Amino acid sequence: MFTFAHISDIHLGPLPRLTLRELASKRITGFINWHRNRRKHLLVNTLDLLLSDMRLRGPEHLMVTGDLVNLATPIEIRLAGEWLDSIGKPLETTVVPGNHDAYVPGAHDRSVRAWYPFIAGDDSPEDWPDEEHVFPTYRQRGPIAIIGCSTSNATLPFSAGGYFSARQARETANLLKRAKADGLFRVVLIHHPPIRGAAPSHKRMIGIRRFAAALSVGGAELVLHGHTHLNTVYTLKTHHGDVPVVGIASASQGPGGHKPRAAYNFFTLSGKPGAWNLACDRYGLTETADAIEHQQRRILLGSGDAVPQPPPLALDL
Repeated sequence: MFTFAHISDIHLGPLPRLTLRELASKRITGFINWHRNRRKHLLVNTLDLLLSDMRLRGPEHLMVTGDLVNLATPIEIRLAGEWLDSIGKPLETTVVPGNHDAYVPGAHDRSVRAWYPFIAGDDSPEDWPDEEHVFPTYRQRGPIAIIGCSTSNATLPFSAGGYFSARQARETANLLKRAKADGLFRVVLIHHPPIRGAAPSHKRMIGIRRFAAALSVGGAELVLHGHTHLNTVYTLKTHHGDVPVVGIASASQGPGGHKPRAAYNFFTLSGKPGAWNLACDRYGLTETADAIEHQQRRILLGSGDAVPQPPPLALDL
């Protein structure tokens, strides 16, 4: 049995003080949106409560699908790196960036450089490479292969779309085939949902067809994404069969907003190649915002009888 957890859209706050120069860009719209809306509902104590509960369940790996920051200012990026160091080791945590991590030109590279130990694949250079083609990345942890993709890029004001290139699609397909040859359970991480209609047009991913083609060529068992701040399960049809595509609410979302309260998904994997069993248990913030509760269990692969229950809380009595 192997267990792993998924969180997304951290949006670490509060916002730092910004200079006029920093605001003279798309950041001004994000700054206004934060103070009018997000700061009321994206709460640090909510994130802390969620992470505390998750740690007690002891997943063997944590996957984070982007939007660690809000406006991608240098201080936000640095603080997000310190936050990553505080929640786990790079070998136990895999990160891909989101659109907020690439909010303005140059921010994507600054974010990836700062968080590189949590992003780099097993075959990646030890230090940040002086090139733009970091993604897709490949990590093997236990019986799973984690393929990290990036759709994050700087966009115009009032736009939050993503882009998945033809080059990244080809390389992703090759990594998926490599993982299949090694008999691994393949998990693809991406920020934007690779499903038509899953996000509004100004927030959608360009390259959905390329992504679907990559999975049809290479095959996969699971796709995890963020971006929408919703708890969703879609299905992506490929030549190798249906692939579950799972999204999760923002890890900082408090009560009272129009999006679901903060949650994380806890996955329990068993079985073997060709006969995998996978359960997804969602844990989320209670309505009173003072605890985390079990909200739902889904059997994504195999049968309910074949999937073990998640381990009990590791309470220190």
